[in-house]
Amino acid sequence: MAQSTAAPTPTTPTLAPLPLRAVAPWAVFVGILMLVLLYFVGAEQGATALVSGEGVHEWVHDARHLLGFPCH
Repeated sequence: MAQSTAAPTPTTPTLAPLPLRAVAPWAVFVGILMLVLLYFVGAEQGATALVSGEGVHEWVHDARHLLGFPCH
């Protein structure tokens, strides 16, 4: 008795959509975090400094050059 087996048909997995209410708080958090990081890398120096001294400048010095911000 010969049995014929059919090849299984491939199925594509479906992803459930994420509701906006679940994503919005994380998007706001990441956006604020990126703005703070951009401030410290790009503008934390001189007259607009929130932290006194050269500590922040030295920590973000290479990132400042990598992103094309003028530094010195």
